[in-house]
Amino acid sequence: MNPYQQKRRWKYFLLAFAVVIASGSVFYTSYLVKNIARSERTRAQVWALSMKQIGNTYDNDFLSYVLSVRDSLVVPALVTDAKGDFLFTRGLDPTKTFLGYDKEELKQRKLTYDPQYFKDELAYMKKQHAPIKLTTVLNETWLVYYKDSPLLTQLKMFPYIQLSVIAIFLLVAYTAFSSSRKSEQNQVWVGLAKETAHQLGTPISSLMAWIELIKDKFNAEDDPLMAEMENDVKRLEIVADRFSKIGSKPQLEDNPVYEVVKDFVDYFSVRVSNKISFELTGNRRLVAGLNIPLFDWVLENLLKNAVNAIDGTGSIKVQIHGSKQKKQIFIDITDTGKGIPRSKFDTVFQPGYTTRQRGWGLGLSLTKRIIQNYHNGQIFVKDSEIGKGTTFRIVLKTVKYDKQAKI
Repeated sequence: MNPYQQKRRWKYFLLAFAVVIASGSVFYTSYLVKNIARSERTRAQVWALSMKQIGNTYDNDFLSYVLSVRDSLVVPALVTDAKGDFLFTRGLDPTKTFLGYDKEELKQRKLTYDPQYFKDELAYMKKQHAPIKLTTVLNETWLVYYKDSPLLTQLKMFPYIQLSVIAIFLLVAYTAFSSSRKSEQNQVWVGLAKETAHQLGTPISSLMAWIELIKDKFNAEDDPLMAEMENDVKRLEIVADRFSKIGSKPQLEDNPVYEVVKDFVDYFSVRVSNKISFELTGNRRLVAGLNIPLFDWVLENLLKNAVNAIDGTGSIKVQIHGSKQKKQIFIDITDTGKGIPRSKFDTVFQPGYTTRQRGWGLGLSLTKRIIQNYHNGQIFVKDSEIGKGTTFRIVLKTVKYDKQAKI
């Protein structure tokens, strides 16, 4: 298992663990809310019974006790008769709940009475809880409506607020930690890449000298094998140059896209099985800002993946065309390989994704980074069908048209 897949599994494990903690918190809070809600309904019943008892009590001592019980219960409640007329309230807005006064008395006492307020509160209470029915000594029916206390309302919201705060904290902490770790890893990789380039310099120089010596000693100046050996050494120089430039912003130069692609396809095609054919077509006048060593890296990764996808005999076709209106260049690389499932069109560009047992899954991730970050372009899977092949598309910005180039 490569480290990227292992890291992904750890993320899934931590996510599942966080879900278990969150679910436990919500479940326990829900348990508390149910118990408190049951307790508040009991308190509302006791309050309603105390109001009923006040009218039936003639013992002053007992009346004082009933009043103290009533005043200790603070569940917001509202009592109506069987017709729906409001009788009295408890725990509501004191500036709007003066029942039993006419308009003149309200004006003299500087009090207010808002009927709409009672209607709104009653509608809200009906949604929350079923009413408590009481029958008075006069055989009248009272309906006691009540709603959750502010404490219970806050408790209901508590797990969500708690989880939100924890989620924000974890997100900020993870972002900061991930950014710091990525920065540290990038510094390590940059140092390793530059050291690799430095170490490659000596053997590459030696190989170039040995090739020149072989040419002179064996009179092999025109030998095609020597030419291919020189091409391979030049390729090693390019690879070393790539590593030496990692960590620094590459310089883009205007280059004819067709010629750049053709040079690499010509080099690459003679180094793979002759059962795979290559075809390059397109507009030769298109010019884009390219860093050739890095762009060749992109082509190398895409063509290698295309070759690996072909089982036996097949073909790879590269098409280059542009859009004057959009000022874009399109490079389509199509193979006749095994194809990619549509659900994996985005996944293939993620670090660690590979279909080979010994692969690290970094090629397409690196390719996407080079195109998007360094060439301000795009790359995506344009089309794919299982068993028939895949088309990758590179989109670059057009710099100009080379009028002297042949189409």
